[in-house]
Amino acid sequence: MQTNPWHERHLPRAESRDGDHRSPYQRDKARVLHSAAFRRLQAKTQVLGVGLSDFYRTRLTHSLEAAQIGTGITAQLMQKHPAKTAELDVDEHLIETLCLAHDIGHPPFGHGGEIALHYMMRHYGGFEGNAQTFRIVTKLEPYTAQNGMNLARRSVLGLIKYPNFIDTLNRHTITEEADHSLRQVRASNWHPPKGLYRCDEAMFDWLLAPLSSSDKDSFMCIEEKAQGHAKTRSKSFDCSIMELADDIAYGIHDLEDAIVMGMVKQSAFEEAVVESIQNLNVPWLSEHIQRIPEKLFSHEHHIRKNTIGALVNCFITAIHIEEDDRFEHSLLRYNAAFPSPFQAALDVFKRFVYQHVIRKPEIQLLEYKGQQVVMELFESFNSDPERLLPLNTRNRWHTAMKQGNGPRVIADYISGMTDEFASRLYTNMFIPKRGGTHDTLSL
Repeated sequence: MQTNPWHERHLPRAESRDGDHRSPYQRDKARVLHSAAFRRLQAKTQVLGVGLSDFYRTRLTHSLEAAQIGTGITAQLMQKHPAKTAELDVDEHLIETLCLAHDIGHPPFGHGGEIALHYMMRHYGGFEGNAQTFRIVTKLEPYTAQNGMNLARRSVLGLIKYPNFIDTLNRHTITEEADHSLRQVRASNWHPPKGLYRCDEAMFDWLLAPLSSSDKDSFMCIEEKAQGHAKTRSKSFDCSIMELADDIAYGIHDLEDAIVMGMVKQSAFEEAVVESIQNLNVPWLSEHIQRIPEKLFSHEHHIRKNTIGALVNCFITAIHIEEDDRFEHSLLRYNAAFPSPFQAALDVFKRFVYQHVIRKPEIQLLEYKGQQVVMELFESFNSDPERLLPLNTRNRWHTAMKQGNGPRVIADYISGMTDEFASRLYTNMFIPKRGGTHDTLSL
């Protein structure tokens, strides 16, 4: 009996359990849900800093919402394109797994932490949240000794949003030497390329083994930008659904946090969003957009909730399947996508969240503070790893040093921290008269 290569795992299952009739993707979902990396999302920043309120979204609740949206997209596509989704063997458990896992590689303090680790790793292969997700599921999460969660090949493929390597995509022209103060590091100069770590190339090769040489080359194809890093062009069908779900959750659900917290005003929303949406002639949305601000900013919570749901439904029901004839394999040949007016409309919402929430000085101050915490932790651990690293991490560091990759283990350790853990560790290490043996051991 021929096995499906996309169900294969890098480490073959050593034993089967009596009465376990789950599909490979149901098993993968369980591995994600029960992982430490997933649990830590409850204490990692989404948009607003963890601890400022118990209401708004963390990385965990964002991932849960993305998973709910992802299963909604899957159901919608199965109804719209029954023959095509049958050919692609679309599975809602798989899509849910991808949405739940898509952010597990993000470090503490959101993009501030990512900037910090990328800068500190600039001579050692860089750092990027999606690359770290790949590393966690294929190597770090201790479900197995050395193969991470050991997910099915198709699950891993669905998590690859950017299928090339950071060193290939990198276009940094700015050099900042080690004798510069860490407080002088500009975030705008150190956004990482979106790709994978070169040190994880062997697992990437295993992942792409079922594809033809032509499909591999096309999948890894990049495009140069007039400014900034080069970018990848392709993703798998499953990944395209996950990314749409992530974008909807960010553009619509994260907007709700900002409204409820009073961070944005109705007048600003009307000025930035309403006219733009009207000009796009988006079915249903352009017709109703003038009445939406009043409902979104209503003091009646159920009215706002109903409006958020209507917006999400508008975008989910617009999604269709597109074909890219560069590819032979159906998992790469087809992608879920918005019709162009809907994509433009969601971009308006996402841009509003970015400009009126994320770029607010108080949010940037939190990101900068987190950036400093992460850089100083890295600098300290990298200065004397054998003295400062926890025992298990130190053992991994020793092994990695034999391969010339010790700093990657330090980045792994810090990126896995929650916001609170990193803050307490920083306090215990650097603040006089704070922390002691008991406090340090509790970390």
